Amino acid sequence: MSISIRSARATDLEFLVEGNALMAAETEGRELDRELLAEGVAAVFGDQAKGRYFVADDGEEPVGQLLITLEWSDWRAGWFWWIQSVFVLPERRGQGVFACLYAHVLAEARRDPEVCGIRLHVENDNVAAAAVYERLGMDDAGYRVFEVDFRPDSRGGA
Repeated sequence: MSISIRSARATDLEFLVEGNALMAAETEGRELDRELLAEGVAAVFGDQAKGRYFVADDGEEPVGQLLITLEWSDWRAGWFWWIQSVFVLPERRGQGVFACLYAHVLAEARRDPEVCGIRLHVENDNVAAAAVYERLGMDDAGYRVFEVDFRPDSRGGA
């Protein structure tokens, strides 16, 4: 079955919320507050400055997702597109769903002269995901991420 990539629609809200929640539980062992998560996902539909969701669809149903957010690079005078909230249904993994999502985003980014690159972050222990990203031509940028979290309850009580 072929995969098509499209911009997410408001009718995808439930799929996106569920995918984000499952991804957080699987990769970080976090149980996200579904109400807060739904609010966050819905906010993207109302304001493209917050990001853009893309959905992989097999013709019958959504099977994967990712979110693009923006970061301005003063060094490059351009935008980095950050890939976030990646999720593929477990039964569809290993079938090229993420590769289709990534190829679509990469092509869109290359068409936009203001985009200087694509980035993503991956949990240190998520070796399988890192291997996929490397296979698709991404390089380890050599950065570590530090944060101050003002909403620790949204991280599963951490």
